[in-house]
Amino acid sequence: MSHKKHNLCINAEKVFDWVIRPVDIQTKTFCGEELEELFGESRDLLEDGLCDFLEENPGITTECKVLEQCLEAKEIIQPNGRQKIEVTLPSGEEVKLHKVKILVSGKVKVFIFDGKQCVSESRVIDFCTTQTFFLCAPKGTCVYARVLEGECDAELICCNDTAHLNIDIDFCLDVHATDFVKLEIEGAYCKPRNEFPISDIVVCRPEKSPPQCPLIFPGKNCK
Repeated sequence: MSHKKHNLCINAEKVFDWVIRPVDIQTKTFCGEELEELFGESRDLLEDGLCDFLEENPGITTECKVLEQCLEAKEIIQPNGRQKIEVTLPSGEEVKLHKVKILVSGKVKVFIFDGKQCVSESRVIDFCTTQTFFLCAPKGTCVYARVLEGECDAELICCNDTAHLNIDIDFCLDVHATDFVKLEIEGAYCKPRNEFPISDIVVCRPEKSPPQCPLIFPGKNCK
């Protein structure tokens, strides 16, 4: 069955550029009064100092958790717009791209475990970073960014009788530039399909008798 073709104009979202970058953030090291303030609610833990506590409890481990609901990634709007930059591609070809800055912010918490028991948890720790991208993002396009697979690692150590907490945060930053464009395509009008004859009512069928074996039972010579 043939369908008459028509020229159609549709509004579609076009991706101008798209990159995913691994990002590693090492936050500042907490020690001394800052570390005590970080675990300020754990008075018993800090009474004799964290180093003494770690020495007396060799099974102590730390765990860091990213608060995913607090993750945010957005473009930093530049006063004069996105700056054009001439970039040489690996092939040697020169192209003009746009300088895009992305601000990523979030929060993490650190937990201290003695075996499987959580003995202390930190207050919420803020982190942020700016990342610069060179994208095909001309005026009129929108740049979207999101954080993928965020995770963090915390290490509590003692050095020169002073406790130090180091936090590393790793994630993938997904950035793409898009805009809606008008497209003219050739197409045909379609009609809804016919539904299949499917019923949700239980169909009752008579039970079939099993096949007989008259050659062996009761047999031709049986009386």
